[in-house]
Amino acid sequence: MEGLAIATDKREITGKKVATLRRSGITPIHLYGNGIESQSLQCDTATVNKVVLQAGTNIPVTVTVAGNPEENVCFVREVQYHPVTDRLIHVDFMKVDVTRSVRAEVPIIISGLSPAVRNMGGTLLQPLQSVTVEALPMDIPPMFSLNADLLIDFDTNFYVSDLEAPENITIVNDEEDLVAGVVAPRIEREVSLDGDGGEEPEEDTDSEDGQAEEGGDGSTDSDSSQGDSGDS
Repeated sequence: MEGLAIATDKREITGKKVATLRRSGITPIHLYGNGIESQSLQCDTATVNKVVLQAGTNIPVTVTVAGNPEENVCFVREVQYHPVTDRLIHVDFMKVDVTRSVRAEVPIIISGLSPAVRNMGGTLLQPLQSVTVEALPMDIPPMFSLNADLLIDFDTNFYVSDLEAPENITIVNDEEDLVAGVVAPRIEREVSLDGDGGEEPEEDTDSEDGQAEEGGDGSTDSDSSQGDSGDS
């Protein structure tokens, strides 16, 4: 990817008055970081939006200020959006030293279709969406890619150790961290049409009748005995 760059102007308007800038299609920018004083800048919102979407938080952006030939290699560090309209309202750029390693979050992109999804009805789950890397600012990759075609069954998974990183990039996450895998479909228990979940066992009517008869005879003998005893 060709390096990202954004040209900005110095911003004189600060505080609550920046609302007028936003209404006119201008986004306030804050530039700070290594070897420079904090600066209030501005740029047209369309340009800022495009750069922020492409850069994420792991791709360096060269920020220049009108009237100053210095190029500032920066990372996007904070992006603010309006809570109702979701319109971009503010961006922070942090300048870094290109000769010193930094840490950044790099997204993991899984492409293709797993055979376990296509042929076995499974669902691809990706609990780890990004990893932390340590490298020089200009060496940080835009993403890591994995091919879902390699997930051939429910026992095959992707781990951090499966990510291919060049020698000048260190992945901070544990190598055994799970990145993605395919889980088997849930099997619903079949329920009978009458909704009782199955037939009830038949009652042993012969046994119950026998018990009833025995109970009746015992009661009669007892009554007769008690009656004889009372007469005597």
